[in-house]
This record gives sequence, C-alpha cells and structure tokens, in this order.
Amino acid sequence: MPAEDFVGHGGVPFSILDLAPITQGSDARVALNNSLDLARHAEQWGYRRYWVAEHHNMPGIASSATAVVIGHIAGGTESIRVGSGGVMLPNHVPLVVAEQFGTLETLYPGRIDLGLGRAPGTDQLTMRALRRDLPKHADSFPQDVRELQGYLATANPGQRVRAVPGTGTEVPIWLLGSSVYSASLAAQMGLPFAFAAHFSPDLLLQALDIYRHNFEPSEVLSKPYAMVVANVFAADSDTEARRLFTSIQQSFVNLRRGAPGQLPPPLEGNERPWADYEQDTIDHALAFSFVGVAETIRDGLQNLINKTGADELMLAGMIYDHGARLRSFELVAQVCKQLEYRQNIVAA
Repeated sequence: MPAEDFVGHGGVPFSILDLAPITQGSDARVALNNSLDLARHAEQWGYRRYWVAEHHNMPGIASSATAVVIGHIAGGTESIRVGSGGVMLPNHVPLVVAEQFGTLETLYPGRIDLGLGRAPGTDQLTMRALRRDLPKHADSFPQDVRELQGYLATANPGQRVRAVPGTGTEVPIWLLGSSVYSASLAAQMGLPFAFAAHFSPDLLLQALDIYRHNFEPSEVLSKPYAMVVANVFAADSDTEARRLFTSIQQSFVNLRRGAPGQLPPPLEGNERPWADYEQDTIDHALAFSFVGVAETIRDGLQNLINKTGADELMLAGMIYDHGARLRSFELVAQVCKQLEYRQNIVAA
C-alpha cells in the first residue's frame, strides 16, 4: 500500500460512499449513470475517494457487480480514488477478487482501493445462492484476507498460482465493519479500518478504541488509520434537508419490514407512515446522520471528528432526486473546505 495514501493532506479528508440507488420509476442504468455523474462532480469538489458497496437481491441498489461499477466510475474520472466499500469477501474466492482489482489497478494505476467486509450483503436465501460451500466460508475471513494479500503482493520464487493481472499491484486493502471483530483483525494485520456508523452506530467508539490500542505496525501502515462513515443530507433550508432525509427513512422501515424496494420519493409535510416504535428504530440506526443547512452539517461533522478522532470521514447520502443529491454533496464539499481550514489553523 503506498505510504503517501495515509500521510497528512492538510486536515481530515472527506470521501463518498455510494450505493448507486435505484429510485422509484427509474432503473439500474439511470442509477449507474447518476453515480458516474456524482463521481465526476466529487472529483472537481475535492473529495478524496469514491467507493461503491456490494449488495445483492436489493431492488434499490445497482452496485452488486462492484468491480464492474468501479471500472465504470474510474473510467469516467481522472484522479479521484475509486474503490469498494466494500467487497463482501466470503461471497468470492480470493484469487478472483485479486484478478478483478489487479485488472482495475492496471487500468487505473494508483487510484484503486479494495475495502473488504465479512457480511453477506444480502438475505440468507440469496447468500446461499452466492456461496455454494457455506461451511467452508463460515470462519475463513482472516485466512482469505491473507490469501488475497499474497496474490496482490510481489510473487515469491516458485509461486505456482498468481493473479494475472494482480501480482505486484499492491492494491490498498481496507477492513470494513460495524463490530469489534473487524476492528481487532485490522489492528492485528496492520491495515486501515472503516466503521459503518451510517447504519450501525452502537459499537463505533469501542471498535475505534480496540483498533487503536491493539494496532500492530505492518509493511503497509505504520500507525492506525481509521475512517468513519456517516450520512449527510444537506440543502439550502432545514425543511428541504429534512424532506430529503425521509427517503432513506422509508427505505430503512421497508427493509426492516422485509420488503426492500426502490428508493422512494420524499414524504411531504408531516406525513410519517410508520409506527412510533419504528421511528425509534430509525432514529437509533441513523443516529450518525447530519441533516440541515451547511452550518448544521459543519457543526455535526466537526463534532463527529472531535468525538472519534477519525483520520478520514466517508459520507453517504441516499437522496431520491439526483439534482438534490448533487447539491447536497456540493454543500458538504464547501463545509469540508471550511473544516480543513480550521484544522490547519489549529495545527499551526
């Protein structure tokens, strides 16, 4: 992993996590084209990375073939780092992942990240369709990560199985998670770690503490590097931002009810078609969601940085209207520049 990818860049860098949302009345082609459009804008606005996530059998998410989508994004941009947030490694054999990401790194050198997760990214039935040998994959995540590292490293003399392309590309590997398991493994392996606080906030601080206190320096990383993922919904008024936020709230309720679907349009007025107990569940799961005008977002992100000591923030925003999503991330980019300026002043 290139050391310069984790040195100081003048404040905490900001990145984007995209699930390529398929909105109601639209289709996957539109979603993927919208993702490329957002990535091009993100590059202009100064975001460091643009990651897409692996999910399966989800009517509202178009990024199931994650490596293919990364190629689509990287091929349509010039400098922003593009990667997976993440590839669910137990769904794949390490050699195939090494070949896919080795190919991406060969095509777009110095721009590809490989974030790895151990969750299925889907329901149990679909997981069985993806994994033909479930018992074998149940507890093999650490071994699979090490095998994948070996394929991406310089080949050893006499090594008979190689990833071509892939060998020697040293694609940066991240471990992703929403529990202490991945935090512990990332610390043990000396890898960067990203915590998915945007949907699972409970163990954030505990996981970061475990990661930092148990970190063992490695050939790729000399000290801990922790990314925190949160949601942002920015608009030119608080009312509009809260309206945009209702799309992901609806999606979350539908998912919990066992009826996932395409991303619905925002609710109007005070309409809330869910029960009080469901509202409590929404509020808890989406606790790290910053909703409002630029000043509100700025204060929320600054508090998150102060609370977690994050080395980098990755921001998600499942917004129904593509123009509103662009505007949200544009406002957040302006906020990020303000925060970086503040951090530089403090550091000086």
